[in-house]
Amino acid sequence: MAGAAGTVASVVAPGTVAAEAAADPPGERRAERPGAPRDTLRRELRGMWVGTIDNLDWPSKPGLSAAAQETELLGYLDEAVDRRLNAVILQVRPSADALWPSPYEPWAKCLTGVQGKDPGWDPLGTAVREAHSRGLELHAWFNPYRVANHTDRSRLAATHPARVHPDWALPYGGKLYYNPGLPEVRSFVQDAMLDAVRRYEIDAVHWDDYFYPYPVAGQSFADGAAYEKYGAGFASKAAWRRSNTDKLVQETARRIKAVRPGVRFGISPFGVWRNASTDPLGSKSAAGVETYDDLYADTRGWIKKGWIDYVCPQIYWNIGLAAADYAVLVPWWNEVVRGTGVDLFIGEALYKAGDPAQPAAWRDPAELSRHIELAAGYDQVRGHAYFSARAVVADRIGAMSRVVADHYRSRVRPPG
Repeated sequence: MAGAAGTVASVVAPGTVAAEAAADPPGERRAERPGAPRDTLRRELRGMWVGTIDNLDWPSKPGLSAAAQETELLGYLDEAVDRRLNAVILQVRPSADALWPSPYEPWAKCLTGVQGKDPGWDPLGTAVREAHSRGLELHAWFNPYRVANHTDRSRLAATHPARVHPDWALPYGGKLYYNPGLPEVRSFVQDAMLDAVRRYEIDAVHWDDYFYPYPVAGQSFADGAAYEKYGAGFASKAAWRRSNTDKLVQETARRIKAVRPGVRFGISPFGVWRNASTDPLGSKSAAGVETYDDLYADTRGWIKKGWIDYVCPQIYWNIGLAAADYAVLVPWWNEVVRGTGVDLFIGEALYKAGDPAQPAAWRDPAELSRHIELAAGYDQVRGHAYFSARAVVADRIGAMSRVVADHYRSRVRPPG
């Protein structure tokens, strides 16, 4: 997700901003209750991502004392309460390392500046306890396969599994990833993540949009040996890769329920499954990346099969953007989840508000509020999550304050 913030901005095909949003398809808008504040109608998620990869949001820098780290973390939780949010999505496994005392992986580098160094406290345990004391849910955000934002294994902790098992990881695009095609890798990353589920009363396991890595022009992901060994019976390498991701999702879903039945499993994918030009079941978009084809992640299929409890697509574009229109993608996802029992939350690009490099719509403080208003008209949308915590606090053009004033008049509980 942290890396996706930049990736998402670059993978949408060029296009001009349309003059108006798409018309509402018949029957897809739910009836309004005149005079009633929107936030009294039902429970909804109001989430905030807190990224730790490369100290994106927290800690503000590596090497702070345990007390200073805790103070900053509690400050974000208090900010969530002040904004009348009800969930914090905390990145606890940013680079195949951990924000808790894991027997599987080293302590995260973002804490002390040295991967594997004990920070002197338990960040995840503290986050769960303090979030719950404030009436907030704590969703533990894991990245299954990313090992490092570089390819130098000597910079990893000596005990890091990618050094102990060098055949598990592959360099690609200047980064290091676990190979999803190896069954032992798939089993290990599940064990590592489930350790947190066993130890802590987290409310959800949350994954972002990284499965197979985002494509890099002119480079190939070197999983040919694994394909030769395990790919028999598949029509193509792409089909085998999708099967590997499917297995990770299905197996993790089953194991979460076996360990702690009340913990939900949610995924926040890139906002386009497939373009309609590729697949008639896809969205009327022209995105340069399609999760099914490029990340080997059949996000629509996971919903239809009931493997996940919620989906939070990153619809990180403005209303009217020709290549990926917020007003087109929200109703598409609305229909995908209908009748499945999977909750739909919308990932919102708060970080774009006020950024001069973004389309003009993002320089309007009301753009994000219009997103929430539009989505409120679709009966399957059950909330929103904002990327990310630093942007919530900075609120550089008042877009978040506008959302709160317009839509979050009182605190509500998240969906059960």
